[in-house]
Amino acid sequence: MSGDAGLSSSSAPAHPATALSHAPFSYPAFRLFWFTRLSTTFAYQMFGVAVGWQIYDLTRSAYVLGLVGLAQFLPSVLLVLASGHIADRYDRRRVVRACQAIEALVAVTLSIMAFNGHAGVQPIFLCVVVIGAMRAFETPTLQALLPSLVPPPALPRAVALSSSAGQTGVILGPALGGFLYVAGAPVVYATAAGLFLLAHLLLVFVRMERVVPVSTPVSLQSLFAGIAFIKGRPVVLGAISLDLFAVLLGGATALLPIYARDILGTQAWGLGLLRSAPAVGALGMALFLAHRPLEQRVGKIMFTAVAVFGLATLVFGVSRWLPLSMLALVVLGASDMISVVIRTSLVQLDTPDAMRGRVSAVNSVFVGASNQLGEFESGMLAGLLGPVASVVVGALGTLLVVAIWMRLFPDLTNRDRLRDPHPPHPTPPSSGG
Repeated sequence: MSGDAGLSSSSAPAHPATALSHAPFSYPAFRLFWFTRLSTTFAYQMFGVAVGWQIYDLTRSAYVLGLVGLAQFLPSVLLVLASGHIADRYDRRRVVRACQAIEALVAVTLSIMAFNGHAGVQPIFLCVVVIGAMRAFETPTLQALLPSLVPPPALPRAVALSSSAGQTGVILGPALGGFLYVAGAPVVYATAAGLFLLAHLLLVFVRMERVVPVSTPVSLQSLFAGIAFIKGRPVVLGAISLDLFAVLLGGATALLPIYARDILGTQAWGLGLLRSAPAVGALGMALFLAHRPLEQRVGKIMFTAVAVFGLATLVFGVSRWLPLSMLALVVLGASDMISVVIRTSLVQLDTPDAMRGRVSAVNSVFVGASNQLGEFESGMLAGLLGPVASVVVGALGTLLVVAIWMRLFPDLTNRDRLRDPHPPHPTPPSSGG
C-alpha cells in the first residue's frame, strides 16, 4: 500500500453546474464504485449462505450457528482503531482491493476444502474470522472513499444509490447462493471468490487525484481521534447513537422464524417472504431518495423515520395476518433506509476527509452492534416474556429513545440541511506520540 490517504471531497471530478452534476452515475468513478459494492455484497451474502448451511449440516446446533454471526462481528470491534487509522493513512482504493483479494483467497480455500471433503467446523470458523477481519477494514474504508467520488451536493444521492446496491445484493445474493448450493458448496464459494475478484478489478480503474501523503505517526491520540471527533460533534454523535439504540431495541429479525411458524402459521416460504420484506422496502426507498434527495428539515425527518420504524415494529409485533406483517416489515425497511441515508450523509459531510476512515470505523461498529446485539437482545427478551411481548416492548423502547434523543441532541433535531452551512473548524489530529 502506498502512503497516501483518500481524496478530499474537493478532488471529485469537475462537472458543469447543471442538474446532471448532482447525478452520481454521471461520474465514472462512482459507477465503478457502485458495481464494486454490488459485487462484494453478492459475494458476502452467498458466502454467508454456504457457511450457514455447512455449519448446520455438520453440527445440527443452533448455538454453533449463532456463533457464526459473533465470529463475523467481533473482528470489527477488536480492529476498530486499526482499521480506521489505516483507512486515513493509506490509499483507500488499495486498502479495499487488498481486503477483496484476501476475501477471494479465503473463498477459494473453502471451495477446495469442500470439494475435497475436508471442510470441518474449525477451518470454516477460521475462514469466517478472516472474512470478518477483512470486512472490518473494507467497510469503513469504502464508506470513507465514497465522498471522494462525487461533489458534496451529489453525496446524498450517491449514498442512496450505494445503499440500493447493497440492498439488491441482500435480496438476491442469498437466493443465488441457495440456488447454486444445489450444485454443492464448492460452486458457491468459487462464485463468491469470482465476485470478490471482480470487485477488486473494478477498483483498479477508479481514477482519482492524489493528495499529499499523511505522515502523522501512530499514537494513542491519533488512534482514538475518531472517537474524540464524534464526541465533540453532537450532530454526528446523536445520529450514530440514535441508530444504535433504536435498532438495538426495535430489531425483530431474529424472531422471524418464531413468528412465521408459531404466530402467523405459515411455512418456510412465509419465512422467506418475511425476511425479504424489509430489504424490499429499503431498496424501494433508496431508489426514491436517489431521485428525490432530502433537502430540508433533515433532522426532524430522521427522527420521524425512526419513530415510524418503531411504529411499524409495533404493528408487526401484534399482527396475526401475514400480509399485514409483510406490509409492516416493508414500511420498517423503508423508514430505516431514510435514517441510514441521512445518518451516513451527515457523518460523511460533517467529517473532514483526513478523519473519515476513523469516524467510519466507529460508525461501522455502532451499526454492527445494533444489528448483532439487537438480535441477541430480542432473543433473550423473547425467552423471558415471549416473542410478541418482546417485540412490543422493543418497539415502545424505540419510540422512547426517539423522544429522549430529540431533547438530548437539539442540534440534530433542528438540523435543516445535510451539509452544514457553518461547519466547525476541524481540529487536525495531533502528531504527538
